[in-house]
Amino acid sequence: MREGDRSPRLRVMPTRAGAATPTYATDGAAGLDLVACLDAPIRLEPGASAAIPTGLAVALPHGHEGSVRPRSGLAARHGVTVLNAPGTIDEDYRGEVAVLLINLGREAYDVKHGDRVAQLVVSPVTRVTVETVDRLEELGQTERGAGGFGSTGR
Repeated sequence: MREGDRSPRLRVMPTRAGAATPTYATDGAAGLDLVACLDAPIRLEPGASAAIPTGLAVALPHGHEGSVRPRSGLAARHGVTVLNAPGTIDEDYRGEVAVLLINLGREAYDVKHGDRVAQLVVSPVTRVTVETVDRLEELGQTERGAGGFGSTGR
């Protein structure tokens, strides 16, 4: 950390032996790599899913959330991705972080201890006040209006 750095802090506590602290793979990376913390490999057959422990509990900065996202290489090479992508870690969650992986590929995939399985992007959250209205006009007019899936023609 550079002197005078005032970036938000992600506090991390290992909950299992051998847990890896999340790190950015490059200076320009948006997400911190999340690493599997396993006693034995977990086999994901095609179509199967599993919760992969990271061995970490975290305290996100106030006003932030953690977004658990797939690793593009894992998805491209093996068809393995995050099932609930993006998974959200709320700032008040203090349990162990686990990654829900699913194998959408055609071959079994073994997740091993130390494998990078997902990335964690920490972002500010805007909380809103919900206001119920009675008429569509109160929502405001837009060019798109109520057009749903595919309505923009692209």
